[in-house]
Amino acid sequence: MPIQNATHRGARPHALRTASALALCLAGAALPVLAHAAAAEPAPEPAPAPVADPTLTSTLDQIVVTAQKRKTDLQKTPIAISVLNAQALADRHIQSLVDLQSGGVPSLRVAPFYSRNSALIMNIRGIGVLSDSNQPARDQGVGVYVDGVYLGRAQGLGTALYDIENIEVLKGPQGTLFGRNTEGGAINIVTKKPSGEFHANALVGAGNYGSYKGELHVDLPKWGNLAAKIDGVVSHRDGLVKNPLAGQTDFNFYTKRGLRGEVLWTPTPDFSADYAYDTSYDASSPLYAQTVSAGTLKRPVAYPLEPNRVGVAAVGVTQQPSVGKTHGHRLLLEWHLDPHLQVKSIASYRELTQSQYDNGSATTSAISATGNFTGAKFSRYSLAQFRQNQASEELQLLGDYDRVKFVAGAMWYQEKVQDNAQAFYTMAFSDAAGSATTVIPYVTYDGITIDRASHVTTTSVGVFGQGTYTPDLAGDIFHLTLGARWTHDKKEGSLFTVNGATPSVNGVTAPRLLDASWSRVDPMINLAIDASEDVHLYGKWSTGYKSGGANSRSLTYAPFNPETVSMFELGAKTEFWDKRARFNVAAYTGTYKNIQLDFSANYLQYDAQGNLLNTTRTTTETHNAPGTGRLKGIEADFTVKPIPQLTLGASYAYTSVKIPNTSNPFPQANGVIITTPIPIYQVYTPKHAASGTVDVTLPVAAAELRLHLDANYDSGFYANYVDPGFNTATGAVTLAQPKGDASVTFNGRIGLADIALGANGAKMQVSVWGRNIFNEQHMFYKAASALVGTYGFFNEARTWGVEAQVRF
Repeated sequence: MPIQNATHRGARPHALRTASALALCLAGAALPVLAHAAAAEPAPEPAPAPVADPTLTSTLDQIVVTAQKRKTDLQKTPIAISVLNAQALADRHIQSLVDLQSGGVPSLRVAPFYSRNSALIMNIRGIGVLSDSNQPARDQGVGVYVDGVYLGRAQGLGTALYDIENIEVLKGPQGTLFGRNTEGGAINIVTKKPSGEFHANALVGAGNYGSYKGELHVDLPKWGNLAAKIDGVVSHRDGLVKNPLAGQTDFNFYTKRGLRGEVLWTPTPDFSADYAYDTSYDASSPLYAQTVSAGTLKRPVAYPLEPNRVGVAAVGVTQQPSVGKTHGHRLLLEWHLDPHLQVKSIASYRELTQSQYDNGSATTSAISATGNFTGAKFSRYSLAQFRQNQASEELQLLGDYDRVKFVAGAMWYQEKVQDNAQAFYTMAFSDAAGSATTVIPYVTYDGITIDRASHVTTTSVGVFGQGTYTPDLAGDIFHLTLGARWTHDKKEGSLFTVNGATPSVNGVTAPRLLDASWSRVDPMINLAIDASEDVHLYGKWSTGYKSGGANSRSLTYAPFNPETVSMFELGAKTEFWDKRARFNVAAYTGTYKNIQLDFSANYLQYDAQGNLLNTTRTTTETHNAPGTGRLKGIEADFTVKPIPQLTLGASYAYTSVKIPNTSNPFPQANGVIITTPIPIYQVYTPKHAASGTVDVTLPVAAAELRLHLDANYDSGFYANYVDPGFNTATGAVTLAQPKGDASVTFNGRIGLADIALGANGAKMQVSVWGRNIFNEQHMFYKAASALVGTYGFFNEARTWGVEAQVRF
C-alpha cells in the first residue's frame, strides 16, 4: 500500500551537499591544529594485531577491538566490551542480529519485533528498550554501527550479515565517542576489508524447515592501487508454525539475501579511500501468538487453548510476507599527516523501505462473548508501511603521542522518515459455535482507510573530544581519560492522520505538528591502572541519553523529553596461568531519569475519554516517568585454555533496573482514571543471565575436528511495562503482569575442517549445526488480559542443518 506524503524523497541531493560542505568546513578548521600538532615526538608503537598462526597454541588468542576509534588490545581497553568474532558467529549459526536472542552476551538482549522480524528490540544492561518499532519520531537507546556508520532505525537490523570480522558489544553509556542514542551501549559491527590478495570463500548449507543458506566472499588481487572485495549471502527458512489457510504464508518464516561490494584505493602510503555499497532484501512473517490460559472471554470451538508450543495454528488466517529493502553507500577517507596524526572522514547515505503484514495474534482477537458466534469478525490484520533515508558525515582527528592520545571530531546526521498504519478484521465465524470460519473479501474489509500516518525529519549535530594522558609516574601505570560530547537534536514533523480520522477525532484536530529540539552534553572520566602486565583496573563515570520525540500512535503527538543515564563503573581485566586464563569483571551503579514509558488503550480497553474502544485501532501515549530510577549490575567473563585442544568459557550478568511508579493516563475497565502511581516493570531485562561454551579442536589425519557447544540461561523477563489491572480503592494489582519463563537452551556445531583439496591450497570444511538442540520450550513473551487470558510467544523450536565450505 503506497505511503502518503512522500515529498521529502527529493531531499537526497541537498542532504549530500550539506554533508560534503560540513566535511570541508571541518577539515579547513582542523588544518591549523594539524600543522601545530605535528611537533616531533617519538612515534607510538603500532596497533596490536590478532594472532594469525592457525596452529594450536597453549595461550588464549589476543582480541583486537576498535571501540576507542583505533585498534587496541581488548584486555588493555578500560571499558566493558564483549566480542563475538567470525568463528563464534559461525559456531552459534548466527546469520543476522536477531539470532543473538539465544544468548552469547548475557547483558545484551535482542528480540524480534513480533509483528515484523526484521525490526529488532535491543537493550544492554536493561537500558535502551523500544518495544514498538513503528515509531518514526522515536529512537532506540542502543546505537548500532556498521563500519562507523550509525543505523538510525530498528527496521532493517534483521537483514543478513556480511563478512564479519567482529561484533563488539560496548556496555554502558557510550555518549562520548559514539554519541546519540547510546545510553545503554553500542553494537559496533566491523566487516572484513579488501586485502589485495586473492581469496575465495564459498559456503552452502541446508536444514530442517526447508532451510538453506549460501555465501560467496571473493577478495580480488590488487590491481595497481586498487583492492576490491565482493560478498553475497542468501538464507531461507520455511515457517515454524503452519498456517492452515490455503495459499497463505506460514508464521515465522524468512528469506534474506544481500550483496556488498567494497573498493579500497591507496594512491600513497599516507592516504586511502574506501568505498562500500550494499543492498539487501528481507522477507519475513510474524511470530504466532498462543493463548495458554483462559480469561473471561467465551472462546469459540475453533480456538482451543494452546499451553504448549504448536507446529500448526489453530485457525488459518490471511497472511502475507513483510518485505524490507535496504541499500546504502559509505565512503571512508583516511589521511596520515605524520606518524602521530590522522584525519578520518566517514560519509554515508542509506535508504530503507519496510512493509508490515501481521496476523499472528488472531487467537487473541476481540470476539463476541455472546452465545452465537455467527458473523462475528476476528483476526485483526495489522498493516504498516515505513520508509526512511539517512545521510551522515563524521570527521575525526586522531592523535597518538608518547603520553597523550586523543580523538576529536564532529558529526552531522539527518534522517527523513514516514509511515502509515491500518488494521482491520479479515475473518468471520460462519456458525453459532465458532467451529467454521470464512475469509472476509477485501472489498468488504472494515477500516480500509489509513488509521494513522506521520512523517518526521530528524537533524542531529555533535562535537566531541576524548583524550588519554599517561603521566610520568610509577612506571607509566596510570592513564587518565577525559571526554565530552555536545549534541543538538531537532525533530520536525506531522501526524497528519489521527486514528483514522481527518480532521478530527475525540476533539483532536489533524494534522498534529511536531517541532521540538534538545541539546545535551555527555561527559566521561576514566582512570585506568596497569597493576601488572596482566592485570588492568579502571574506574569510569559516564552519561548517555536517548533522544526525545513523539508517539505516532498518540492522539496528540505531544513531544516527550530525552531520557538520561548516569553510571559509575569499576572493572578489572586480568590474565594469568601464562595467558591460558582470562577473567574480566565489571560492577556498575547509576541513575535513570525521564524514562520514556508507553501506556496503551487497545480495542479491549478504553480511550482517554472513558469510551470503550471496540475497534481495531490502538492508542498509545508516551510519558517521561517522574523521579529517578536506579541501575545496578555485575558482569563477569571467564575463559580458560587448560590444554591446546580445549577452550572453556563462561559469562554472567546480574541486572537490576528500578523505574519510579507512574500514573496510567488511560481509564481501566471500570472507566476510572487511576491517579495513584502504579508499579512499572522494566521489559526485556532478565535479572540473571549466563552463557557457557566448550570448544574442542582435535587433529584427525591431515584435517581437524572441531566441536562447539554453548548453553544459555536467563531468568525470564517482563514484556509489558504496566499491570493490566489495578484497584484504585485498595491500590492492589487485580491482574498481575505475567513474567516470561526462565530458560536454558543449547546450541552446537561439529565439523571436520582443513580438508585439503589438491595442490592449489584449497581447503574444505563440512559441519553439522543445531540451535536449541534439546528442543526446550518456553514463553519468552507473556501478556495477560482479563478477557482473553494469558497469551504470548514461544521460543523457536529446534533447528539443525549441514554445511560445506571451501576456501581458496
